[in-house]
Amino acid sequence: QVQLVESGGGLVQVGGSLRLSCIGSGDTIRTVHMGWFRQAPGKDREMIASITWTSGNTFYPDSVKGRFTISRDNAKNALYLQMNSLKPEDTAVYYCAAGQGSWPMRTTSVRIWGQGTQVTVSA
Repeated sequence: QVQLVESGGGLVQVGGSLRLSCIGSGDTIRTVHMGWFRQAPGKDREMIASITWTSGNTFYPDSVKGRFTISRDNAKNALYLQMNSLKPEDTAVYYCAAGQGSWPMRTTSVRIWGQGTQVTVSA
């Protein structure tokens, strides 16, 4: 199965931007859906962006809609998350994920998780 490795997290100020990358290694990605999730201390892991691998259809919850953009590069086996207008409440560990069976993605539909990358937004 494919391994997913995230990068691009870090410390940014309120209103700033970050772009996260997720690179698949090993086998090529063959799952139907990929997405990004985040988890803040004491909170449940939440889905913040979903994308269908073949068609590029996307979904965003209200918490990030209009600020975050998910994209993928099939040839590079890569997934990206562009985050703009960052807020302190966006502070969390961000995970890329591959799965199938549910749309939008849910934690229970994920088959492969990345290791996570920390995003911290300073007030």
